[in-house]
Parts: sequence; structure tokens; C-alpha cells
Amino acid sequence: MLIGVPKEIKPDEYRVALTPAGAEMLTGTGHGVMVEAGAGLGSGFTDDFYESAGADIVSTSDEVWARAEMIMKVKEPIRPEWPKIREGQLLFTYFHFAADEDLTRTFVDNKATAIAYETVELPSGELPLLTPMSEVAGRMAVQEGAKYLEKPQGGLGVLLGGVPGVLPGKVLVLGGGVVGTNAAKMAAGLGARVHIMDINLNRLRYLDDTMPANVNLLFSTRYAIRKQVEDADLIIGAVLIPGAKAPNLITREDLGLMRPGTVIVDVAVDQGGCVETIKPTTHHDPVYVVDDVIHYAVANMPGGVPRTSTLALTNATLPYAVSLANKGWQRACREDRALKLGVNAVDGHITYRGVAEAFDMDLRSVDDFLDSPAQA
Repeated sequence: MLIGVPKEIKPDEYRVALTPAGAEMLTGTGHGVMVEAGAGLGSGFTDDFYESAGADIVSTSDEVWARAEMIMKVKEPIRPEWPKIREGQLLFTYFHFAADEDLTRTFVDNKATAIAYETVELPSGELPLLTPMSEVAGRMAVQEGAKYLEKPQGGLGVLLGGVPGVLPGKVLVLGGGVVGTNAAKMAAGLGARVHIMDINLNRLRYLDDTMPANVNLLFSTRYAIRKQVEDADLIIGAVLIPGAKAPNLITREDLGLMRPGTVIVDVAVDQGGCVETIKPTTHHDPVYVVDDVIHYAVANMPGGVPRTSTLALTNATLPYAVSLANKGWQRACREDRALKLGVNAVDGHITYRGVAEAFDMDLRSVDDFLDSPAQA
């Protein structure tokens, strides 16, 4: 199989989908790898590293898209890339379709096969290709939130860890999954008062056993959220419904309960966000203010630390990429249920329930396509 790695062109995106080590593994098993010139520079990998690993360096993304049978990316294709996608081509990347109807309908029209990192799901419910970036984003959320709490940035002027004689800041984390857990660890490590809210009692019991004493666990209800936001200094949105749009847990009306200078970091923004007033921002222009509340909504937060993020991501994605290359996507999915759950679109049809429901589109079972020779 010929695998193509184009340079990411989403604003402020410096990650790359394949490291030189990954390229070497694929070429070593007989596959071709073509990498757009400069694709790895943002993560610290120069073209000569890829060439030493057996990859071909090509000068334009057009050549990558035109020739590759499987495209590996980090972020979803953006509008300038849409015309380059070919019928029957396999794309393996983050898509977050449920938050972008135009992108979803593009894949219905172009009849490519989309395997989404974020919906590959193990029998345990773990999302192995989302987990590493959720870990990065959760930790970054506290780091970024702490910065914007500073008064020169428009924040409350609160030091999360406090000092002797001064109460530490309060961090409210909505969601006790991977993002929320990592955010809580970081905030607790700084000495903040941390409150995690979730609707899963078993998860709350687990976190109660594993988190430090300055982390409190609360069952999430609308009433409880409204009470907690009143005195929170930093609010972190960390809610995830795999493959579906995130629910709005904080409304525009709720902002009126917060103190001016409160900071919201909505990590769920790439799935539509869990705050009604959230909209995606970039690393170059990361915040905006609504009703005196600072909103941080960078949709590719891990892209800000690309060296760490690329290594963490590719550690997880490479075994699946090798399986797809060695077996073809149909056989790989037949033999691996987790990977099969990653298939979101095939031959003009949506095959993931959360995406179909988000836009009231027809849903087809991916099993309908696994035995079709035309899709091998």
C-alpha cells in the first residue's frame, strides 16, 4: 500500500501523523511512504530523517493526495483539501464529524472511506487513539487557564495554588474522563481546590479512591452546575460522548452567575463544546469575552506542544496504521472490532450512529461494506 502524509494546514497545527520511526516500520514491511516536504518540521523531524527511513519526499500536497491509497493526518481535512479527496481513498485521522455538517456531507459526496481516530473503541470503552491527545489537552487546559486568570490577561487575578493565609483558587472540571482526570491532576498538583462533576457514580467512586485530598467529587445536575459556577475561578469543559456532539452543560444565562474575569477552557470545542457560548479559536487568537467571562476555545490544543503530542499520538496510531496497510481496511476491521468502530463513512454512506443522528442522516452498518471486493 502507498501511504501519504501531507503537511497539516489547519492554522497553528504543527503535529505530523507519522514519525520517521513509523515510516521505517511501514517501509520495512514493504509499503511505500510519501511525505510532503516539511511535514514534520513543526514536530522537529526534518525531511532527511524520513528519507533515511525509506520514505519519499514530495514537493506538494497535491502529489500526496493524488497518489496515496491511504492518507494519514492529524486533523480533519479542511476546505482547501476537500477537492483533493478521491473516491475509494482511505483517510485515517481525527474527523469529529458530528461537529461539522459540511465536512460530513463532503464525505458523502466524495465516497472516500473515513476511519476516525476518535471513535476507535476498545471493549472496555477506552478510546485508545483519543486518549493521548486528551491527556495532553487536559494538562494544557490548566496551564492555559492559569495564565488567563492573571489580571493583565483580563482574569480574576487569582493564583490557583494560593499562598499561606490565602485560599487557593477553585477549579471546576465538568467530566471525569481522560481530559477531566488529567486536568484535575494538574490543578491539584498546583494546590488548587478542585471539583470534578460527572454523572457516572462508578467513575466518581474510582476517582475518589485515586485523587488527592484537594479534589472533590460531585454528581452532575443542572442545579449543581449552576451552584458550582458561582465561585469557580477556572471552569474546564471535559465532556465527551464518543463520535457525537457534546451536550451544552453551561448556558448563556449561566454566565451571569459567574464573577467577571472567570475563565472557561472548553476542551470539548472540537465536538461542538459543552458551553453554549463557545466557538473555536486558534493559538494565535485563543480567547474572547462574553458577559465578562473569558472563553478559551482552541480546537487543537495539543498542536501547541507538537513535539510531545506527535510522539504521544503516533505511539498509539502506528499499530493500527500498520494493520490497515498490511491487511487492507476491510480485513483489518473484520479482525479488530475496535478499529471497525472507527469507520465513520464508506462509499457515500455514514456508518457511525452518533454522526448520522447529529444531522438526521441515513445510517448504514459498516458490516454491509466489509465483504465488498470494490472496497478492498
